[in-house]
Amino acid sequence: MATGSPRTLSGWAGLAAALALLAWALDRALPPPGVEGLDYTVEVLDAAGEPLRLFTTEDGYWRLPSAGRPVDPQFLRLLLAYEDRRFYHHSGVDPLALGRAAWQALTQGRVISGGSTLSMQAARLLEPRPRTLTAKLQQMLRAWQLERRLEKQQILDLYLDLAPYGGNLQGVRAASRFYFGKEPGFLGLAEAALLVALPQSPERRRPDRHPQAAREARDQVLQRLAAAGVISPAEAARAMAEPVPRGRRPTPFFAPHLADRLRAERPGERVLHSSIDGRLQRRLEALASRHQRRLGDGLTLAALVIEHGAAAVRAYLGSGEYFAQTFPGQIDMLRAVRSPGSSLKPFIYGLGFDAGLIHPETLIEDRPGPVSGYAPGNFDRRYLGEIRVRQALVQSRNLPAVRLLDRLGPEPFARRLEQAGVRLRLPQAVERPGLPIALGGVGLTLEELGGLYAALAEGGRYRAPGLWAQGPAEPELALLSPAAAWYLTDILAEVPLPAGFAPGPRRLAFKTGTSYGFRDAWCLGYGARYTVAVWVGRPDGGYTPGLSGLGTAAPVLLEVFDLLADPGIESLLQARPPGVLLAGVGALPAVLQRFGDPGPRRTGPTSAGSGPRIRYPPAGSLVELEARPEARILVEAAGGQAPYYWLLDGRYLTSSQERPRLAWRPSGNGPVSLTLIDHRGRSDRVEFEVRSLAE
Repeated sequence: MATGSPRTLSGWAGLAAALALLAWALDRALPPPGVEGLDYTVEVLDAAGEPLRLFTTEDGYWRLPSAGRPVDPQFLRLLLAYEDRRFYHHSGVDPLALGRAAWQALTQGRVISGGSTLSMQAARLLEPRPRTLTAKLQQMLRAWQLERRLEKQQILDLYLDLAPYGGNLQGVRAASRFYFGKEPGFLGLAEAALLVALPQSPERRRPDRHPQAAREARDQVLQRLAAAGVISPAEAARAMAEPVPRGRRPTPFFAPHLADRLRAERPGERVLHSSIDGRLQRRLEALASRHQRRLGDGLTLAALVIEHGAAAVRAYLGSGEYFAQTFPGQIDMLRAVRSPGSSLKPFIYGLGFDAGLIHPETLIEDRPGPVSGYAPGNFDRRYLGEIRVRQALVQSRNLPAVRLLDRLGPEPFARRLEQAGVRLRLPQAVERPGLPIALGGVGLTLEELGGLYAALAEGGRYRAPGLWAQGPAEPELALLSPAAAWYLTDILAEVPLPAGFAPGPRRLAFKTGTSYGFRDAWCLGYGARYTVAVWVGRPDGGYTPGLSGLGTAAPVLLEVFDLLADPGIESLLQARPPGVLLAGVGALPAVLQRFGDPGPRRTGPTSAGSGPRIRYPPAGSLVELEARPEARILVEAAGGQAPYYWLLDGRYLTSSQERPRLAWRPSGNGPVSLTLIDHRGRSDRVEFEVRSLAE
């Protein structure tokens, strides 16, 4: 029968149809393994995109995805020229390459080149099998299946992700990072040739174990590509003169506690972008390592650096040594709930400023004796009598803070902090906040305290410090008025430096704290740009003689500030907000000259013998104000004893020598807080909202 006859063509068509049907049946019966569920290394990056820490896959490999990442075009050109010149033209199997490989094996008596395409190699890496003829046929089927399901670039990315490079390195990104210390976007010719050569025999050619074999394999690639005209002989000679790496670069391991935390918060994500300043983090860890060596067994330190404007954490140190032998270094002490000692005192005074109870120059008693049944002592067992509020906070006297908290009320104080997102943890069997919280009888974390002190630098506006490079902005909450925050900054700038530190050109505001039993040493401070929080102690909560916030934690804080480009607090103090009253004791309103004993608590209707009470507007109400310039809000009150002092949002507004009544026009819309204080220091406060009516 003549070739090309209708019966012959029909036979070939039938054979083709049968083969197509067989391929379809095999494709349905033996679908390829999915590529969507491939496990990759988790990367935790700093704010600039540089790696802080990497986590191996569940099966122990370093495997980094290539899709969407730059890979050097020269490397790709060499790879295709060496492994699969017709990659973009075949359907998974290259008959010409298979024929060439078979002919070379027959004529030379050994395998000279393989016939596998990159698609076949990707299929083998997805589904490893022993090197047999049956396995080769299965690779061909899988390659054809991959070509049907994926784009060429996706298949190339699959090979670039799975190619073995020795040990537990898979993929070109992992190999480039661990052998050359960089991403594969910019490779030299010698580096590119080495990465082409290694997957053919990754264990025998590992440069960290067999550098000579690695060099010979690289040079063979360069010679073949020069012979094929892909590169010039001169380029090949220069590349062969370069050394090969003789070891693997160390795995990046910075901010390990933060990396653990971010990975736990977003378990499904493979690339985690943190807010950390990588350079600052490395310098902080080096500083902490020096201090860690000086601490006794069982002791460690933790530190946090917050950038104010961004409300972002720029450095995060959970302990002084992650793999410590003398203490559990993997516990993140930034998140450990501990007693804050005296570090909450500034916020007690700040709320006292806002309530109109005190001024920095107000006289307050530092005398022994019970306060509402609570009788603490001062740290140094000394008592100074009547002192200014400024002096009481600078010297961290206990009794004045307790007296003020008693007037404010421990529960309202705790609620104010909770409204800002900071929850005080009470000791077991304690149901309600009490006066001991002034001296550390409550639990807080270093991270929470750092956020509170950052609010002082931000004029009393609190935002929880963020850990992610990009994410939803945390809500801003009013913790204190700008005037109260300014008063605290002015006072905390006077806290004495620890021994051995001389005043420098940069002033900082900071406060120390030491918990009961010398278990925790704290120091929290801020400048114009950064807040630093430091803790030193034993993770097991043990007693440490001589541990103190000023002597142990403050030196660390001051050294951390030496790493920061922070000009100090002068700009904060120069920007004095409205409501700040600069006056000595004698020039203050009478009610602010001396902090007296608490007035009687109201148990029934207000009378002239009890404290003042604001009757209108009611708390939580909306007061509408006419647009006429002469329109006023009439604030009605009763009780108390003249003279009366009115404060708006914690700032002095006006006073009256007669009855407690106020005709007042607010400057704008929104929530306001009015406080009324009588001659004996008794007060009432109401919060409501003002809305102007359009004409």
